[in-house]
Order: sequence, then structure tokens, then C-alpha cells
Amino acid sequence: MEIKKINASLKNKSPEEIVAWAIQHAKKPVVTTNFRPYESAILHLTTKVLPTVEVIWCDTGYNTSATYYHAKELIEMLNLNIHIYVPQQSVGYRNVVLGIPEVDTPEHKRFSDQVKLEPFQRAMKIHSPDVWFTNLRKGQTAFRDGIDIVSQGKDGVLKVSPFYNFSDEELDEYLKKHQLPNEKKYYDPTKVLENRECGIHG
Repeated sequence: MEIKKINASLKNKSPEEIVAWAIQHAKKPVVTTNFRPYESAILHLTTKVLPTVEVIWCDTGYNTSATYYHAKELIEMLNLNIHIYVPQQSVGYRNVVLGIPEVDTPEHKRFSDQVKLEPFQRAMKIHSPDVWFTNLRKGQTAFRDGIDIVSQGKDGVLKVSPFYNFSDEELDEYLKKHQLPNEKKYYDPTKVLENRECGIHG
């Protein structure tokens, strides 16, 4: 089925119905997370439909203490089938030889490659998913405004974003309804600004 037709058929479906549809068509689904704000929603939703779904966390090593506590809480609360990937270089070593460079420089690209892209690519190679659940939403970045609930990468993997059309207020209601914690002190050194892409999605 064409991606355009898939999105048309899912347009009026609930997030749970979208996940159920994707699981039905998946052989090796995964969900990726960085435990940023509202990540508890996608983790709760996907594990509700498939409790054993593989959860990939590429930990840059630069998260705030609040984010690490939030991750620990969710891993235990939702009994996540978590797989953690970290950079090949330690934060201590990188702080000496590279630090956190200014954005839009060759050094920052190298930094992003080290702390996010290489661990992510390694994780995806190991897990080889055919369906990838994300919490991407319309309005986050220009790139994300151009995709839809379901998109397909060059590698053929279906990227499914069940909350794509949800606002922050709607996600707040979801978290409240299911008594889920949120995390507001998240910081991503590869993006710095909220409207910048991290390189994984676009």
C-alpha cells in the first residue's frame, strides 16, 4: 500500500489504533526514545499494545540528572524492554579533545556524529527493524511538518508517529489520564535550539 493511502486510512484513527495497525504489519518493531518531554506517552502507548516491544535509547551522556531519574522511573514503571547504546568515546575524553562545539561548525557535526548518529546507526543495524515508532509531531521542525503519521526512509523502514497531530495540551491530557510522569529539564547538545533537527530524522 502506498504511504499516501496509508496515511489517509489512519487520519481519523486514535493513537492506539495506529499502533495496533503498525504492530499487525510489523515483523521487527522498535520504539526509540531519549526520555525528553512527553516521551512517556509513546512508551506507554506502544508497550500497552506490545509489552515486549524493543525500546532503543541512545544515551549521549549529556542528559540532565532529571532526565536520568525520569528514564529510571519509566524503565521500571513500564517494565521497558530497554536496549541502551552509548558513544564509543567517554564524555570525559571528549570534553578534553572536543568539548561541545558551536552549532553549524564542522566540529559540531563531528560531535553530533559521535554522540548521537553513530550509536543510533549501530542500534538500528543490530535491531534491523521494519517498523520504527517515534514521538515526532507536526509543528516541531520544518522537516517534521512535511512528513505524516507514517513515512518511509530510504532504508525502507516505516516510521510511525501515532501522536503526530497531537498538541502539547492533548498530550498533557494523555499523561494525566494514564498518570504518567513528564520531564521538562531535558537538554540535547546536538540540537541546542528546539527547532533544529538532530540529524537522525531528517
